[in-house]
Amino acid sequence: NLYREAGKFDSAAWFAEEAATFFNTKEAFLKAGNNYYDAFTFAMEAEKQKALAEKTRSFFAKVLEAEPKNLEVKTKMAMTYISSSSPMQGIMMLREVLKEDPENELALFNMGMLSIQSRQFDRAIERLEQLIVVNPKHIQGQLLLGVAYMNSGDKVKAKAQFEKVKQLDNDPSVQATADSYLNDLK
Repeated sequence: NLYREAGKFDSAAWFAEEAATFFNTKEAFLKAGNNYYDAFTFAMEAEKQKALAEKTRSFFAKVLEAEPKNLEVKTKMAMTYISSSSPMQGIMMLREVLKEDPENELALFNMGMLSIQSRQFDRAIERLEQLIVVNPKHIQGQLLLGVAYMNSGDKVKAKAQFEKVKQLDNDPSVQATADSYLNDLK
């Protein structure tokens, strides 16, 4: 936990792996998988990201063996495939999660983000609007929805969305991000 607090996610993952190997429980595997997932999301180098993704999947696979309906684990595991040589496997897993739970916030958010990255802005808007219905206070989703509107060419909706984000969260970094996008719309 101290390594996590210090932002040393790969070290936290290593210690969680040691604990999981010793305790050999679903809870320990889940903790190790989550720690490796966090390290994976912050990794900058492709090789390190690949290695951390593989470790994440190995621990999450053990969790899913014991608890196949754990959609959070399945969603996180799917995201490790996106940057691998099998990105469609990740997309298919996300679709499975949404088929089972159409209101799964993590899967909706990730599908929206991936749609933006692949320049499928209409699809991104659809997923993110669905997310906002499920959780109107999902700030990242609200912000990404504005980005999707902006990239689709709908400046009116984008401006309204960024203004809404500013009303929902007074965190200075969120305010600055929304202001930056609003300036881009001018």
